[in-house]
Amino acid sequence: MSKVVKFGGSSLASAEQFRKVGDIVRSDAERRYVVPSAPGKRFDKDSKVTDMLYACYELAEAGKDFREALEAIRARYREIVSGLELSVDLDGEFGIIEKNFQAKAGRDYAASRGEYLNGIIMAAYLDFEFVDAAEVIRFDGNGSFNAEETNRVLAERLGACRYAVIPGFYGAKPDGEVKTFSRGGSDITGSIVAKAVLADVYENWTDVSGFFVTDPRIIENARGIDVITYRELRELSYMGAGVLHEESIFPVRQENIPINIRNTNSPDDNGTWIVGSTCQKSKYVITGIAGKKGFCSINIEKDKMNSEIGFGRKVLQTFEENGISFEHVPSGIDTMTVFVHQDEFMHKEQKVVASLYRTAKPDTIEIESDLALIAVVGRGMKATRGTAGRIFSALSHANVNVKMIDQGSSELNIIIGVANDDFETAIKAIYDIFVLTNL
Repeated sequence: MSKVVKFGGSSLASAEQFRKVGDIVRSDAERRYVVPSAPGKRFDKDSKVTDMLYACYELAEAGKDFREALEAIRARYREIVSGLELSVDLDGEFGIIEKNFQAKAGRDYAASRGEYLNGIIMAAYLDFEFVDAAEVIRFDGNGSFNAEETNRVLAERLGACRYAVIPGFYGAKPDGEVKTFSRGGSDITGSIVAKAVLADVYENWTDVSGFFVTDPRIIENARGIDVITYRELRELSYMGAGVLHEESIFPVRQENIPINIRNTNSPDDNGTWIVGSTCQKSKYVITGIAGKKGFCSINIEKDKMNSEIGFGRKVLQTFEENGISFEHVPSGIDTMTVFVHQDEFMHKEQKVVASLYRTAKPDTIEIESDLALIAVVGRGMKATRGTAGRIFSALSHANVNVKMIDQGSSELNIIIGVANDDFETAIKAIYDIFVLTNL
């Protein structure tokens, strides 16, 4: 068996955290491939190394003296190396970084050095082979991830390594230019590595013991989720559940490799298992609640709209032509409502409205702003009668006005629209009726 283990920035922020990681990896010989992030915050007001690198490079790009900022980054790594009593000398690496910053090698290169340097330290600490992600994670000339080529190269390279460290977050284009994934992309690297080696498990170690039923910043002591499916996680991640980068699901999902979210500071906790399918029932009818603020709705009314062929296409094409993606499109016989991100829409609203009147010729258009969308997700909802009724009952008792409801044919989730000001109240009401009272 083999396991790919990814450790987040908080797990590698200091020498003390590195030792915890070392103990975790060494406690299980099946943990053969390690994917480290850059050092995160050591305390609340501390800076993440990735942010320090971005700031340092901005000075270099502007032609300003960046040596002091680079020295502060070097000090962070020196502290880790000395704390681990390693003989690793990073002076040569920092010399190369300084030259490349002077040559303006790019923001992606700058950001990637956090993971790169941490990978070197981790490999030395564990006595694993170091594999530079720039050599095995491939992007095409346009900067798009090349999944097929990466899988081939990575499988071949790691097939020759019994134990290896592969830095997260970055890869390279054909010409060698470093390219990063979006922020939090070390999760994606871990998933890519797990797919390439056909791992039995992808362990993602962070500073929480898995997923919670809802945001613990809204619900104090929110209950944890033991098992969640890829589809449920996809719905929750898209709506703001942020323990795992949403794009990291796809590589392992293709090979049906389970993900185990674990806590570096509480390694004995079981965490959350993310699987393709399961016969295990969730503790509650719902699996999770997640949501986002900052939406607006464009309500379009036209008599006999339902009998006009192409009406929906004309409406959605208008949004497409203006570069605006839509979230949900609930409709009735004479109405169609489009939910979009408010910050994307607000600067183009009059252009969009004018275009809608020209192409779709509606009777009226009304816009409502400052809305929030909440997703109630759960594989158990399909087999349970009255789930939607309980949601609306809970919201009614909490004096929350429902602006929209949308349910997919899979019955895996119900999307509810409420005012931004009612967002937290709505989540508390739904959590209370399904989790605390468990009705």
